[in-house]
Amino acid sequence: MFYEPKNHDHGLAKNPFNSLIVPRPIGWISSVSETGVFNLAPYSFFNAVSYRPPTVMFAGGAGNSSDRNKDSVRNILATGEFVCNLATWDTRAQMNESSASVGADVDEIALTGLTPLESKIVKAPRIAEAPVHLECRLIKTTDIPGWNEGDEYKVVFGEVVGIHIDDAMITDDGLLDIAKIMPIGRLGYNDYTRVDVDSMFAMNRPE
Repeated sequence: MFYEPKNHDHGLAKNPFNSLIVPRPIGWISSVSETGVFNLAPYSFFNAVSYRPPTVMFAGGAGNSSDRNKDSVRNILATGEFVCNLATWDTRAQMNESSASVGADVDEIALTGLTPLESKIVKAPRIAEAPVHLECRLIKTTDIPGWNEGDEYKVVFGEVVGIHIDDAMITDDGLLDIAKIMPIGRLGYNDYTRVDVDSMFAMNRPE
């Protein structure tokens, strides 16, 4: 089949684009508002983009507020800081629950029964139940124009200034035990996947 996305002429039950770029890692972003309210939300338009400095990005669609920003983006624009927490198989239910559309005055960490931890460098909280936290400072944002009102996205780039790793997730050889961590990823629609010992394989790069 062939279709032009702007024409919406794929003829399928749902837009297939969301399920073509897969699996997508999930940026489980925690932030804090200027008034001290914690926010937590998952973003599957997320990835690492460079090593030096280590940099991550996530993209948030238009929010329902007057400034058209999601709560996460608004907090980050105001404070310049956020934390990316690794979403895992063990925290999948809380990750999903934190995607609910609630008011800016709602603390999603408390709502999902998770435990906030103080960060070392930034003011945004970490999630105790996550085995990895990336403390980030805002580098810049980039607006992605939409076809229609409400289609726009804002891409947030953050420099990773501090990294926390649960010691139990590090092997005796000094490597991350990804199979033990079991991170999850988004497949589009309502589908997800997980990385475990049965889904991992290795390939050496050609010299």
